[in-house]
Amino acid sequence: MLARRAWTRADLTARLRRRGAPPDVALEVAEDLERRGYLDDAAFARQWVTVRAARGYGAARLRAELRARGVAAGLIDAALAAVDRGGQLEEARRLASRRLPILRKRAPLKAASRLRDYLLRRGFPAGVVAQVTRESVRLSGHPDW
Repeated sequence: MLARRAWTRADLTARLRRRGAPPDVALEVAEDLERRGYLDDAAFARQWVTVRAARGYGAARLRAELRARGVAAGLIDAALAAVDRGGQLEEARRLASRRLPILRKRAPLKAASRLRDYLLRRGFPAGVVAQVTRESVRLSGHPDW
């Protein structure tokens, strides 16, 4: 299992339990693998943030995903420290410029609210979403917005 992808300690423990391992055995195996360096939640969190942020996900979504995988809050905060507001703003702008023409074509009057909802679902902070939505409305010059 470890050869195919990285695991968090909580994910691996849960997977072993689903495969029939008693709870104490699953926990002991995960602890042993962690001691030997095969499991590293901090490295997993850093890698997760790097890959998912490059795919256009914001800090709020990344935090929720890592929390769901059982990563400790301190490790999540350390991994997310690499995601800065300026980078998130540029990424949100990039996604908006790609998404907005599609939204305008489908429902021009609802495009701004749908763009806002899309960016929020991607996990961008509300301030970044508001700024990008305002910029998109201003740049579009659409009279109904």
